[in-house]
Amino acid sequence: MNPSTIKVAVFDDNAYRRESLNMLIDASPRMTCTGTFFDCSNVINDIRKAEPDVVLMDIDMPNVNGIEGVKIIKVNFPHVAILMQTVFEDDDKIFASICSGASGYILKKSPPAQLLQAIEDVYNGDAAMTASIAKKVLTAFQKNVFFENNTPETTLTIREKEILNLLVKGYSRKMVASACNLSIHTVNTHIKNVYEKLQVNSVSEAVVKALNQKLI
Repeated sequence: MNPSTIKVAVFDDNAYRRESLNMLIDASPRMTCTGTFFDCSNVINDIRKAEPDVVLMDIDMPNVNGIEGVKIIKVNFPHVAILMQTVFEDDDKIFASICSGASGYILKKSPPAQLLQAIEDVYNGDAAMTASIAKKVLTAFQKNVFFENNTPETTLTIREKEILNLLVKGYSRKMVASACNLSIHTVNTHIKNVYEKLQVNSVSEAVVKALNQKLI
């Protein structure tokens, strides 16, 4: 296996969809599917077996659902990126997924190319959301719907806030670099600093925490 190949594990209770996603991922030159699973009942062992870089997670599954699965994965495998999938743009489930540590969220009706790009995005540390979902998430977080301001204050520099604001708007790291007239390396350094200050591991977690603390 090429070291740069993205390893993807799929959790979905629909056998046809698991098979379809397996074939789609394996057909992509930069990806390989290392495991498909019915639900999250044995998610710790499943992740250990599959050793994925990215998990493609269905939300609505029997027994242990995707949201609970995200929580378990993030506690035990914090550096695994998780891309959530569902049929409907359900606000409550969007919030629950992202607050639990999901790196992105995409609708099942999204075209295959968009799905593969979303996997690439979360693998590269970017947040992946459809525009309609991103708008709902940001609107609700800005209204402080789900959080209490009980976390210690964090100080971000003007540049860090500028970059984080662009990430909130859905910009990729390349787009941020272009907008700020910076190199990718410099952008990555700023993002790394933001992660360290906020004590997070992904763009989505940084966005949630920054909005919660009203840093942006």
